[in-house]
Amino acid sequence: MMHEPISSAHQAPIEHRFNPYTDNGGTVLGIAGEDFALLAGDTRHSSGYNINSRFQPKLFQVGDGIVMTANGFDGDSTALRRALVQNITWYHHNHNKKLQIKSCARLIQHLLYGKRMFPYYVQTLIAGLDEEGRGAVYSYDPVGSYEREQTRAAGAASNLIMPFLDNQVNFKNQMDPENPSQPRPKRYLSLDEALKLVKDSFTSATERHIQVGDQLQILIVTKDGIKEEFYDLKRD
Repeated sequence: MMHEPISSAHQAPIEHRFNPYTDNGGTVLGIAGEDFALLAGDTRHSSGYNINSRFQPKLFQVGDGIVMTANGFDGDSTALRRALVQNITWYHHNHNKKLQIKSCARLIQHLLYGKRMFPYYVQTLIAGLDEEGRGAVYSYDPVGSYEREQTRAAGAASNLIMPFLDNQVNFKNQMDPENPSQPRPKRYLSLDEALKLVKDSFTSATERHIQVGDQLQILIVTKDGIKEEFYDLKRD
């Protein structure tokens, strides 16, 4: 009896695996000024080459003049944000006072480190004003290591935006125009300068990265409160 040859498709092992993580794209950044702090991010929500939503905000107010973003897997971002808001509520009940930005930074470290064996698949930034009224931006890795910075970008196009921010916000590789042999002195940007840089950063990123686009959301924290702004970006 003749036997049909076994197809090569049945000779290779078949792997069945569940991956709980996915990257939903988008990019976020934070800038701290002398009397303000801001977070900015696009609203595109994607999976690979598919656009799931053109308006999925990534920036949120969590209370006490603090704003946050956790960019990466949207499900983990939502879970982390809800955990933070709940802990801030408990803090109010236990201490009857406002949570300072440095204490919030430490709280998020504990939330992230507590999930280190199955970490939140996100890059987290928070922004607000410190006890002296100066802008503060804190950035995290997925398991809780954090630092206070003047500027930080995270997400799909962070490798495009961060060198620009290093040069224009931190004045790296810039020389003093009045004394070309010396590095340019560091200073805080004004709010208008920071907003212009944010818009330029995302306009450039949308030209070069398919996971960034649609609209730009900006949350600005000052002593007068939190202001939210939206600007149109490319939709293709």
